[in-house]
Order: sequence, then structure tokens, then C-alpha cells
Amino acid sequence: MKNINDIQLNLRSVLDVNLRLEVYKLTLEFKVPAVTSRHILRQKTFYYILVKNDKGATGIGECAPLEGLSPETPEQVENILEELSENVSLWDDYLREGLQGYSSVRMGLETALLDLKNGSRGTPFPSKFTLGADRIPINGLVWMASAPLMFGQVEHKVNLGYKVVKLKIGSLDWEEELDLLAQIRKKYPSNQLELRLDANGAFTFEEAQEKLEALAPFQIHSIEQPIRPGTPDLMADLCESSPIPIALDEELIGWDSTTDKGFLLERIQPSYIILKPTLCGGFQGATEWAELATQMNIGWWATSALESNVGLGSIAQWVYVQQNPMVHGLGTGQLFTQNVDVPIFLEHATLGWDATRTPDYSLIFELGERIL
Repeated sequence: MKNINDIQLNLRSVLDVNLRLEVYKLTLEFKVPAVTSRHILRQKTFYYILVKNDKGATGIGECAPLEGLSPETPEQVENILEELSENVSLWDDYLREGLQGYSSVRMGLETALLDLKNGSRGTPFPSKFTLGADRIPINGLVWMASAPLMFGQVEHKVNLGYKVVKLKIGSLDWEEELDLLAQIRKKYPSNQLELRLDANGAFTFEEAQEKLEALAPFQIHSIEQPIRPGTPDLMADLCESSPIPIALDEELIGWDSTTDKGFLLERIQPSYIILKPTLCGGFQGATEWAELATQMNIGWWATSALESNVGLGSIAQWVYVQQNPMVHGLGTGQLFTQNVDVPIFLEHATLGWDATRTPDYSLIFELGERIL
């Protein structure tokens, strides 16, 4: 497992007053509008951080704030990136103090520095994965849609070899969602298919217990964020009584100090936590969450958050070095009509890295706008 001290030491080893920062802004279009519990996303804007040294080497990282979830706005992202570009001497302090409130910026800067340290090959976390010698098992994600379309997505995922499928719930009529789960379980019993649910805070506390009881007969592996974040006492009560293991997701956003993170987990005692480095403090923040959870016998897995291939590739590399055997919720690099050419690939419900290829970042420079 790559611990937080390893990451901090590696970051500091590459810091140098002669480093320079460039930033490119690029908007990508979704192939199909991404329907979430909060928005319908048709495009997404990314910031690519280029860290250059005086030897001509460049490390690249991605900053991908997510509308409605990231604590930082695009305007704030651009402001903090401008500050970083003007004063490299601040980087060490920023990284040690966590760039509080700027999780996506932290992840982008960490990725660029670690990429630079490891030879500017697009491998911030080199391992057997980046050598092409191993792959990462992932779940299949079923997007919100009509019940027939969601059932069709499940069938398609199973036919592709997925053993774990995650469904987002809360968009359909409740009885219709129960009927959908009944259909899925009739065709795919629990010994063939693991079902994970994501409620994105769709239930009120008053209705949550009843709804969890109704879901329990379908042998659900876990349910993410059944009630809205920011109510830790209510979530703790629900975790204690729920017939289905509960996973925290959005609940983790915005917590920076180790003490506060530990207090939150001790208070709520979830079965699992879901780590999104873009949203929960970059790689140092996600690693700290993972270490605290492991100490408390709380399970965890990682998911991506609609990053482009640069961010997805770095998250996958971080996941692999953690050596967590859980099936993870990583993307497949197939969301956008155009994407940065990074050698990540999908095969038999696993993500792999083609070590015979190197990343091609030309799309960033051809279609993106240099803003710093």
C-alpha cells in the first residue's frame, strides 16, 4: 500500500524553485448526456497542469472540478492556479496544508509533480499495472434512465463479463425501482451478480429505514449515501440499524484535517467509504482516508468522477499501488466524443495499461486554450 508519507516524500523530492507552471483549459463533449441525481451534463471543462523543469522535462496532471459536488468553482480554480504559477515557493506549503477547498487542483498538481519525478511518461504511480503486467477489476455502471433501459444496461454489462454492477437509484417511481431490482435478481441471482446501489442522498432520514428494509430482500452488497451529506448523527443512526451495508461518498467531501476525518468515521461507523481523489483531497487526501478506514476495519474502494483519460489513468495507477482487492468503480475512458490519448484500455471488466504506448497529449494543445 502506498502510504501518505511515501507520497509526501516523493512530492517534496521534485520541488524546485526553477519549476514553471503552464495551464491549458479544454472542454469535452459527452457522447450521451450524463444524467446524475443533480444535473444533466452535456460537456465538462478540464484544466491540464504542466509542470516544467529547467532540463526541459514536463509532468502533466488533470484538474477536473465537478459541477455541484466540488467545493471549488471554475473561477476559484483559475485563481488558485494563477497564484501557483506566480509563486513556486508556495507549492510545498500548499501541498502540506492540503490546498484546503481545492481538491481537484491538489490532485492535478500532485499528478504533474509525480509524473515529472517518474520520467514524464504519464506514470505518476509506476507499478506492475503501468508495466502492463496486471489489471484492475472494475464494476459496470448503470446510468439513470427508464426502467427498461436500465435493465438493458445491466444485461449488456453482464454479457461483457461484469460480475459487479452499480445502479444509481432515486430517479424513478419507488415501486418501479423495486420492480426493476426484482427483474434483475430473477435473472441474475446474488451468486452471479453483485449489486451496488447509489442513492446520492435521495432519501429523507424519515423514509430511509423503510426503504432500506424494502431493498434488503434483493441481496444488495451496499448502498452509497442513502441520505444527504452533512448530517453525521442521522447517518450514524442509519448505519447502526440498516439491513444493508452503507457506504459514505459525498459525506467525505470538504474534510481536510486528519482529526476531523477520524472523528467523522468514528461517529458514523459506515461499512464502506468511497474514495474519489478529485473530490476528497487529491491523492494525499484519499490515501489518508484509506489509512484511517483500514485502521477502523471499514472497507473502501475508489471511483472516478467523470475525469478525462489523464485523470482516469492517474487514479487507476493510484488504486493499483494501494493493493486493495475490492472491485473498484473506475471509468472506462469512453464518455467523451474526443479524449486525450492515454494508453488505458478496457478488457473483460478490467482496466489495463498498454506499456508499449506512451500518452499523446496533442488534443490538449490543439483544442485547448492556454490560460497560464
